[in-house]
Amino acid sequence: MNGGQSSGSADGGNTRAGRVPESAVGQRIDAGLALIEPELSRERIKALILEGAVELDGKVASRPSVKLAAGMRYAIRVPEAQPLDAEAQAIALDIVFEDAHLLVVDKPAGLVVHPAAGHADGTLVNALLHHCAGQLSGIGGVARPGIVHRIDKDTSGLLVVAKTDAAHLGLAAQFAEHSINRRYVAIVQGRPSPANGTVRGNIGRSDHDRKKMAMVGEGRGKHAVTHFTSEERLKDATRIECRLETGRTHQVRVHMASIGHALLGDPLYSRPPKALRDLLKGADFRRQALHAQRLGFIHPVTGSECDFFSPIPADMAELLDRLRV
Repeated sequence: MNGGQSSGSADGGNTRAGRVPESAVGQRIDAGLALIEPELSRERIKALILEGAVELDGKVASRPSVKLAAGMRYAIRVPEAQPLDAEAQAIALDIVFEDAHLLVVDKPAGLVVHPAAGHADGTLVNALLHHCAGQLSGIGGVARPGIVHRIDKDTSGLLVVAKTDAAHLGLAAQFAEHSINRRYVAIVQGRPSPANGTVRGNIGRSDHDRKKMAMVGEGRGKHAVTHFTSEERLKDATRIECRLETGRTHQVRVHMASIGHALLGDPLYSRPPKALRDLLKGADFRRQALHAQRLGFIHPVTGSECDFFSPIPADMAELLDRLRV
């Protein structure tokens, strides 16, 4: 749906204005204007209404629940996006795909995705703020990259990031619907039997170690489903592919450990026998053997099908060579 016209404003932002089309008549202001102006999410418009930045027929709209009428004139004053309270840093990135709406990054192992306690900088977000300088239109009114999913610090592979509110909203909806195609390659201890299967079980914070996640009972944690397929028999190990229906913290790591086949190198969930410990030490492999290899989704703005593939990184490739019988 086409939006109204946009013009600059004194505060450095812009004003979007137009007339309410028939398709939005009867809708709440926040829902209807989000249809007319797809670059702005419903939550963003709701926040702007509460800030007094939305007018209907020249009068400030005070409540998001007011209904739109045919031919009504609207104006949305969108202030310039505020900078994120994080430093832009020139950290090298492997950009697999990029357009005006989003980008796909092949993240190396060791890079934290988001600033947090113990990792105030040097993260993917810091790198993206530098790489995307001047390109972020503002998500929730803040000039920040839209992180819709994360992978652990010591997991490598593909990650999609939104640049705009509309892209962020569309990607988040696909993740919520579990329609994103996410496939991981992993190296696990032992040989799963049966070789292929599905692990279902809620995942929540461990009662015994707050750094760990665990399988928890009904009514606790979050529903999680992992499908796995054995792809190669190795020495006391197996290379598997995991397809995620859900995206919970440490999901693959917890689910595979729960069936007795923890990921090699995993410092939290794996206790391999001495022979495997020695092999890992010889390979100087110090992380969980997990790589986000394939990522597929529908582009939230253009509607095109997107499918990306990342080769197994060098450290995992070397580990595989050492494990081949």
